[in-house]
Parts: sequence; C-alpha cells; structure tokens
Amino acid sequence: IDPGSRKTGWGIVDVDGSSVVHVDNGVLFLDDSSDLTVRLVDLAHRLNDVITTYAPDRAAVEDVFVQKGARSALILGQARGAALTTLGLRGLAVASYTTSQVKQRITGGGRAEKLQVAAMVSLLLGLKEHPFEDAADALAVAIAAALDGAVHLAAPQLKKKQAKTKGRDALAALAKAQGKL
Repeated sequence: IDPGSRKTGWGIVDVDGSSVVHVDNGVLFLDDSSDLTVRLVDLAHRLNDVITTYAPDRAAVEDVFVQKGARSALILGQARGAALTTLGLRGLAVASYTTSQVKQRITGGGRAEKLQVAAMVSLLLGLKEHPFEDAADALAVAIAAALDGAVHLAAPQLKKKQAKTKGRDALAALAKAQGKL
C-alpha cells in the first residue's frame, strides 16, 4: 500500500519460491472535495474491498514521507492509519518501509526518482507498461517486502492468533507482530 488522503496505490504480488509475480494493482482515487473524515472512511471501505477480492495473507505499507510540511505529513499519517487499521482488522501481518528503503531494494539507490522506480517495477514484474505512479509505488513496496522476506517473518506469529482475534484484538495482534506491543 502507498497511502494517501487523495489517492492510495495498491499492488498485489505473489511469491512463488524465489519469484515475485504480478497479480494486480490500482489506485483508489478519493474525492478531494469531501471532508478528510469522509475520505478516510471511503479509503477504509475501498481498501477492504481490495482485500476481500484478492485475499492476501500479508501486507506491506509505505511509511509517512515528510516533504511538504507538518500538516501534509499529519494528513498522510491519518491516511496511513486508516490503511493500517483496515489491514489489522482483517488480521493481516503488516511490514512497514520508508521510501528510501523501498527505493534501495528496488533500484539499488535510496534516492532514485519515481520514474526509475516505476521502470524497475515494470522490469521486475515483466509488465508491458509502467503502472500509474501510485500503483507503481505500491508494487515497489510489495516487491521490497517479498525480496527481503520481512512480511514472511511476521505472518506466523499472527496466524496462530488469527482465529481468536476480533476487532480490537486484531489491532493488538498487529502491534505485537510488529514488535510495538
């Protein structure tokens, strides 16, 4: 997931041994004219729909990147929180990555341009065209997680408790799986 309050990118990959295979990707465009609360609720519902459609067994989310100031970072953090809450309520183990970590894993350089990242995502997944910018970023996060196996480490801890966890318990399990509880 590449979270945002106006558009959130998502990408689904499958890990088959040492191969990473593209499944699908897209962007959730949120209504700019709506109140932030309405956009966050819409984001949660639509992300939940993606999870229902593809049934992933783990997730990776990009961390907040502060570029335009504190207010932008706060709003982005709220969108990231809505995504994390949705993933947690669905019982998914979640890995977090900074932008520079993703760029380093995908291009070999932590300061790569967005076009370089999109080109490498297309190359690594054998795509004929570059995905839309936010979807390419989300796929890059998914590939980074697949390449370093971080999401695989958190999943077994959460899976044992998954059948027992509901509501708030799912969020506690997520925090524990990430070493934050």
